Amino acid sequence: MTRKKVVLTTDGACLGNPGPGGWGALLRFGDHEKMLSGGETESTNNRMELSAVIHGLRALKQPCDVKIVTDSKYVMNAFVEGWFKNWERNGWMTAAKKPVKNQDLWQELAAEIHKHHIEWKWVKGHAGHEDNERVDVAAREAAERQGV
Repeated sequence: MTRKKVVLTTDGACLGNPGPGGWGALLRFGDHEKMLSGGETESTNNRMELSAVIHGLRALKQPCDVKIVTDSKYVMNAFVEGWFKNWERNGWMTAAKKPVKNQDLWQELAAEIHKHHIEWKWVKGHAGHEDNERVDVAAREAAERQGV
């Protein structure tokens, strides 16, 4: 069976770091799109970047070919550069023998990523990429809702 081809554009935001955080995820399949967002009252920008990808992938009902478009090299490079596999192999310790930050979210993300065929694409944030700008607004608005 042929997998659906989906584009997932994600972003995270934090009002202060740490502070109220928000994430946005835009799923596109053909002519269909779905915007998701959420947040936490106390978070960090990196946690929100990870949360955006997790929630976007969780919204998929079946295994898909997913192009993840992100402005977060932190999230993308963990998989593209192989950091994630090294962390798992080293008992969730960095190369500097320190505990990996956000281990809980990395493990959640791994569980979602393994369901799909993933392609990563990095885009420069705040540089006019239409969908990146849309998820940035959704993430910031979600963070603002957490701060009230």
